[in-house]
Amino acid sequence: MGRPFKQYLSGPRIYSCATCRAHAADHDDIISKAFQGRHGRAYLINSAVNVTLGPKEERVLITGLHTVADIYCTSCNTVLGWKYEHAFEESQKYKEGKYIIEKAKVMKEGNW
Repeated sequence: MGRPFKQYLSGPRIYSCATCRAHAADHDDIISKAFQGRHGRAYLINSAVNVTLGPKEERVLITGLHTVADIYCTSCNTVLGWKYEHAFEESQKYKEGKYIIEKAKVMKEGNW
C-alpha cells in the first residue's frame, strides 16, 4: 500500500491534526469561527488538505437538514470535522463544498 502522500502548507498560521500533526488547513481559508461541532467550537473553511471523505449522509444540524461527509486525517484516520455536500435550505447554500474543522481536533502551528 505504501505511505500516504502528505501536503504541506506554507502559510504563517496553519491548523494541524492534533493527533499526528499533519497539516489540515490554512488560517487564511477560514470563512467563519462561529460554528458548532460535535466537540465544541468549529471553523467553516474553504479548503482542507490531507483529509479523506467518509460516506455521505443526511444530518439535521442546528441550521437544518444537510448532506455531509465526515473528513478524516489521511495520516491517522482521526475525524477532524465534515464537508457540506448539499444544503436543503436556500439560506444555507453558501456552505456547499465547504468544510467544518473542529477546534478540539486541530492544533495551531506557525507564528500566532
